[in-house]
Amino acid sequence: MRKFSTWNKLKTWLQSLSFRTGVIVLLCCIPFYILSFAQMLLPISTAAKGVLWTILFGLAKTFQYGGLTILGVEGYNRLKGWIKRRKGEGG
Repeated sequence: MRKFSTWNKLKTWLQSLSFRTGVIVLLCCIPFYILSFAQMLLPISTAAKGVLWTILFGLAKTFQYGGLTILGVEGYNRLKGWIKRRKGEGG
């Protein structure tokens, strides 16, 4: 019998969450992407900007991959189909 690593346990737990939770987590990455680049406009040192960018961009990627893991292939295809249908309605 193969032992599960911590990563496999985490992945299994994330995949057990609902589709709606996956969409919410995936949408949370958008503000962090915006903040990771918008902070470059702040009047702070270059080192501080680098640290902020690393943290915010890392959080964006964490939410992105976490959301995609929760959704899985089926949920991703479902979300993609919903977006295509919405585009068709708007013209």
